[in-house]
Amino acid sequence: MPADPSRAGIACVILVHRSCRVVQDFGGAGRSPATELERSIMTRGIYLDGESFRRKSAELVQRSVEFGRSMFMPDRTALIVLDMQRYFLDPDSHAHIPSAVDIVPGIRSLAALFSQRHLPVIFTRHLNTLENGGALALWWDDLIREEDSLSEITTDLDTSMGVVLKKSQYDAFYDTDLESSLKERGIERVVITGVMTHLCCETTARSAFVRGFEVTFPVDGTATYDESFHLATLLNLSHGFATLAFVDDISACALGDG
Repeated sequence: MPADPSRAGIACVILVHRSCRVVQDFGGAGRSPATELERSIMTRGIYLDGESFRRKSAELVQRSVEFGRSMFMPDRTALIVLDMQRYFLDPDSHAHIPSAVDIVPGIRSLAALFSQRHLPVIFTRHLNTLENGGALALWWDDLIREEDSLSEITTDLDTSMGVVLKKSQYDAFYDTDLESSLKERGIERVVITGVMTHLCCETTARSAFVRGFEVTFPVDGTATYDESFHLATLLNLSHGFATLAFVDDISACALGDG
């Protein structure tokens, strides 16, 4: 078919190279995909304690209860704590998530409760090499290397309450033994916490669902860069993928008070 003159100049070419990743319009300037994404992110800040977030989250919790086919039950449930690493929690890190510090107390409380009930607690540690980075190596300017001290899980969480699982993709089930280890213990449900809400947490929640696990997603148990990303994930998961709840309500159920 002949070229559409109206689309002339719109076409783009993607050039990918190990040492030079460029997205370039014909006649335009090159730019890094990660840099463009970071520019699209709203100002990073603390939002979990905001009145707007609490109100909208409460509405979505109610929505998930109305749509849901399952409620949170503590038996046969595992807690998954995703990527609570210094890379995301250290204020000096370029990837710092300001709201991540706010979810530490809730995760710490849930981990203690699950440990007391002899239920699995899995802390993931995201690590990459050029070989296992896959599309992440194309998308992000920086990979989390095991030798980097920022890759370590924050000492504000006691990983001795569970096990540490190394992963290389957003999905904690991908190329790990997470699914088999949970099913060997008779686990039927997972609670997803950690960072980032719209990347590793949402991807792992969806992956758990398609593997047959019931998913509980605490609205104040994950964090990301801004409220819009967070609420988008809650809205999507609340319809067909996960039961939403507040950390305090999950804790009450685990204690038998809910």
